[in-house]
Amino acid sequence: MRRRRRFRSPSWTASLTWKSAVFLTAMCCTLAALLGVLVHTAVTRQTVEHAREKALARLEVVTDAYEAGEPLPRGSGIDPPGLPGSLRALAAGGERGTVVADGPHRPGDPDGQGGPAMWAAGPADGRALATWTDYSHSARTIGGLDRAIIGSSLLAIAATLLVGLFAVGRVTRRLHQSARVARRISAGDLDARVNDPRTARPVRAQDEVAIVAGALDTMASTLQRKLQTEQRFTADVAHELRTPLTGLSAAAELLPPGRPAELVRDRVQAMRALTEDLLEISRLDARTEQVDLAVHDLAPIAERVVRASGTDTEVRVSGAARVETDRRRLERVIGNLVANAHRHGAPPVVLSVDGAVVSVTDHGPGFPAYLLDGGPQRFRTDGAGKGHGLGLTIALGQAQVIGARLDLGNAPDGGASARLTLPEYVRLDDGDSAGNPGGDRGRRGPDDPDGSTGNALHTS
Repeated sequence: MRRRRRFRSPSWTASLTWKSAVFLTAMCCTLAALLGVLVHTAVTRQTVEHAREKALARLEVVTDAYEAGEPLPRGSGIDPPGLPGSLRALAAGGERGTVVADGPHRPGDPDGQGGPAMWAAGPADGRALATWTDYSHSARTIGGLDRAIIGSSLLAIAATLLVGLFAVGRVTRRLHQSARVARRISAGDLDARVNDPRTARPVRAQDEVAIVAGALDTMASTLQRKLQTEQRFTADVAHELRTPLTGLSAAAELLPPGRPAELVRDRVQAMRALTEDLLEISRLDARTEQVDLAVHDLAPIAERVVRASGTDTEVRVSGAARVETDRRRLERVIGNLVANAHRHGAPPVVLSVDGAVVSVTDHGPGFPAYLLDGGPQRFRTDGAGKGHGLGLTIALGQAQVIGARLDLGNAPDGGASARLTLPEYVRLDDGDSAGNPGGDRGRRGPDDPDGSTGNALHTS
């Protein structure tokens, strides 16, 4: 059984401009139709009444001529051909009446009927004494009025729609501006502001859009102040801790050999590492990092980081590329990913280099759902687990500084998977680019196709 596909309206129909256009058009059409019907009814009633009075007055003259035995005027007669049956029956019953219908036959009419006429009839010795007057001019007047109503209604609808869309467009543009600023703030640009001119003077009356824009600017300013205060606090604490930790480290070296001395040195080293991480986080938050770009072979850097970590990590290199990056920051990112895999995952831990992509996978429980949804969170502890410190946060921040992309996910066969995509260094040799004898070089971003084709495989 085939399932019917549900119809989905285009995305542009959800815009406020489109909805406003439909609403304005519907309201204008309804108003135009209502006014047109009222005007048409009133004019038609007035025209018919005037023609009816004229026909009845003519019937009085025809009746007087009939009673006096005089010849009947032109346009009247006893049971004339073309007299509507309903009016004939009314006159035969002894009453007078009028009706608008086709006039009597006129020679030369292609349809055998005359134009519209106003009939008036009354009793005459059991028969119908009738007269008729030409109603075509009145019918043309009503038809012209109807056309004028339709034309003026269309013009009014078009003018109202244009003016309405212009007014709505100004509102929607301001709303779009507020939305763009909100997206910039959510992306980390805390200096972004709407700066709606209607909020510049508090005494000026403000509409709802200006109120929203002012509230968004106030929220951004408050958030920026709070974040700057937290960043300054973190940097100040880290700087203040360095001095006593340096003295404590020197004092620990003077302790006599033994288990207590080892424990003290280990904790002091952990405190120094945490202090350095806090300083690095504060620099990343302040966006004051300066990169030192150079061209490096990616595989040796990855292998050197694994050796320096002293962990049992398998390294797989396939088609390694040359990258243009800051080596110190890249080593920090890879080192943090390897350390995080060993600390929170389970062996075997594998570091793979494929072109300009470095992947670190383990076979532990994988990244928690909150981390995949909202990114790394500082010192977040999930239930009774170990939680996460600053390693992944620093890795993500340093990856952004060097122009790389770090994607975190869970492997299909279990375990966490971190994928670092670096800007690849590209060089076009003499034989690769015609008309460029000196060769060329450039930097291929993380989203560009991978041009490397190496097939070497190294493990450690």
